[in-house]
Amino acid sequence: MPTPVAVKLDTDVHKRVKALAEARDRSPHWVMREAIAQYVEREEKREAFRRDGLRAWDNYQETGLHVTHAEADAWLAKLAAGDDREPPECHN
Repeated sequence: MPTPVAVKLDTDVHKRVKALAEARDRSPHWVMREAIAQYVEREEKREAFRRDGLRAWDNYQETGLHVTHAEADAWLAKLAAGDDREPPECHN
């Protein structure tokens, strides 16, 4: 069940939301719900990406396993050329 939440918008933003709602034949309420849902989804993905990066950094610091820039670049160039191959092996 939806939970009512009050949001205070400045006058300019409120006018812009109303204009978009009218242009899209939607209610301002719908526009705000859609905007918030898209924002939350985008930020959740950004946070997951950040956490993955931190885990990768921690793993690198623990193991020292890595590929060089040249190895990664060569692999990506082959992928771009249509040569679908496995990534290079990590090493110390």
